[in-house]
Amino acid sequence: MGRRLKKLRKIRIHHEGTELLIVSCLLLLLLNAMLYYAFECKIAFYIIATTSIVLYSLLVNFFRCPIRVFEQDTEKIVVAPADGKIVVIEEVDEHEYFHDRRLMISIFMSVVNVHANWYPVDGVVKKVAHHNGKFLKAWLPKASTENERSTVVIETPEGVEVLTRQIAGAMARRIVTYAKVGEECYIDEHMGFIKFGSRVDVYLPLGTEVHVTMGQLTTGNQTVIAKLK
Repeated sequence: MGRRLKKLRKIRIHHEGTELLIVSCLLLLLLNAMLYYAFECKIAFYIIATTSIVLYSLLVNFFRCPIRVFEQDTEKIVVAPADGKIVVIEEVDEHEYFHDRRLMISIFMSVVNVHANWYPVDGVVKKVAHHNGKFLKAWLPKASTENERSTVVIETPEGVEVLTRQIAGAMARRIVTYAKVGEECYIDEHMGFIKFGSRVDVYLPLGTEVHVTMGQLTTGNQTVIAKLK
């Protein structure tokens, strides 16, 4: 499939949620059917049924997966790997891979955001690593190094290495990463998925031109967060 292929559908349900949504739907239908016949007074049933519909709608909303195409030139461009809000733009010491100072841009995803993650740059995957850890609140600074997380390092066509880190939060309990070492990757492609509230960090070389500000909302695979030198 071409990386710039236009899709007729603009929204779909992410396959990571298919099984959960089917099972949840069947269980809720069964529960509500039992309650319908269990209560003589239907007011209690209607309250529970309405609550079930609201909860299921929230679950469907969480697993929505917009089909997006980045229609600009991708050379040296770094796009937001996730929907959310910019919570960190600062120079930090990166100890896992680079072992030097890097510019870190962090995006926090709330439970109402799309939780699919996109590759932030074009290139070749150099490293993929998963680390078990805690489930601290994702916006805390130490969550980047202490929480459950997955690291993906990509080398761009210009030879610049970019590190992206998927971080689980207090509610997130599963990180899915599709990247594999040696594979080519492109903006427009999904890098992974994080279930229920989380954060994504991007580590860039010092001197990278930043295109976002603190508190700014981002759209995954659409918002340009930086430009590499």
